[in-house]
Amino acid sequence: MGLLAYSGITTKVRAMEGRLLTEAQLQQMASLEDVRSAADFLKQQPAYQDIFAGLDDTMLHRGYIEQLLTGSMYRDFTSLYRFSSLSQRRFLDIYFMHYEIAVIKQVLRHLLGQQSQAPDMTRFREFFRQHSRLDPVALSQAGNMQEFLDRLEGTVYGPLFSRMKDGPKYGLFDYESRLDLFYLKSMWTARTKLLPKKEQKILAECFGPRLDLLNIQWIYRARYYYNLPEADTLALLIPIRYKLRPAQVTRLLEAPDREAFAAAIRSTAYGRYREVKELNAPDAERLHRQMLDRIYSKTIRKYPYSIAILDAYLYFKARELHQIITIIEGIRYGLKPDEIIRLAAKQ
Repeated sequence: MGLLAYSGITTKVRAMEGRLLTEAQLQQMASLEDVRSAADFLKQQPAYQDIFAGLDDTMLHRGYIEQLLTGSMYRDFTSLYRFSSLSQRRFLDIYFMHYEIAVIKQVLRHLLGQQSQAPDMTRFREFFRQHSRLDPVALSQAGNMQEFLDRLEGTVYGPLFSRMKDGPKYGLFDYESRLDLFYLKSMWTARTKLLPKKEQKILAECFGPRLDLLNIQWIYRARYYYNLPEADTLALLIPIRYKLRPAQVTRLLEAPDREAFAAAIRSTAYGRYREVKELNAPDAERLHRQMLDRIYSKTIRKYPYSIAILDAYLYFKARELHQIITIIEGIRYGLKPDEIIRLAAKQ
C-alpha cells in the first residue's frame, strides 16, 4: 500500500476532482432564472456536457434530470473501477451497496405514494449487471409491495424486508431508516473482512465520524421534527460508536431545548471543530455536511495515497449531485438565490 500502490488511482482521482463544480459555479447556477438555463449551464461543464448533450426540452422535470446526474455518478464509479487494483476494487465492491439502496429507496417512494411516476431504470441495467445481483429494472416495474418483496429475493435485502413484512405497518421513513442502518452496519463490518489493517484504520477515520454525525442528526430530527419518545429514537440509531460515548448520546437525547442540544454536541470529541464551537442552536443537516466536508478533506490530506482518496471522491461527487438537484428544484419553485444556496449547503 502507499505511494506505489496508489499513485495511479490518485492521479486519476485528482483529474476527476478538477471537474467538480466550485462554490462560485454553484452560486452562479442558483442565480439562473429557469430550469432550461440551469440545464444549459450544466451542458457547459466538463463533468456533465456529454450526458446533457441533446437534452430533450420536453423532459426537463426533476426525475429525468436526476437520472442524467445519476448516470454521471455511475460513469465515474465505472471509470474508477476500471482503473483500480484488485484491493481497491474490494472497497468499491463494498461501496456499491450505496447505489443499490438508492434504487430501492426510489422504488419505495413510488410504491408508497411519494412519487406518482415509477422510476425508469432501463439506462442503469447494464451498470448493475456488472456489479450487483439486484435488477433495478425488474424492481422498478413492481406493481405493489408483494411484487417488490418477491424481486428482492436472492439479494442481501430479501431477509431484511422479510423480517419487516411480519411486523407492524411500516411507512417510508421506517423503511429508509432500516435501509440506512443496514448499509452502515454492513459497510463497517465488511471493511474489517476485506481490507488490510492499515486501510481499515484509514477508512474508519473517514467512516467513523460519519456514523457518529448521522446519529447526532437522527437524534435531532427525531426530537425536534417528529417528537419521538426517547426509546423510539434509540431504536433508530446506528448501534456503532466511533467517538460518541454512551453518556453523550444520553445527554443529546435528554437535551430540553436546541441550545442544550448544541451544548451537548460541543461536549463530544467533535467540539474541537470551529463549526461546533460556534454552534448556538444547531441546524443539524447543515452541521452534518460542514463536518463531513472538513473530515474528508482532512483525511485525504493526511493519507493522499490510500483508500481515503476513493472514499472522499465518491462522497464529494454524491454531495455535488444532491446540491445540483436542490438548486434545480429551487429555481423551479422561484426561490431566491441565497435561499437556494442555503438549502443546497445542507445536501
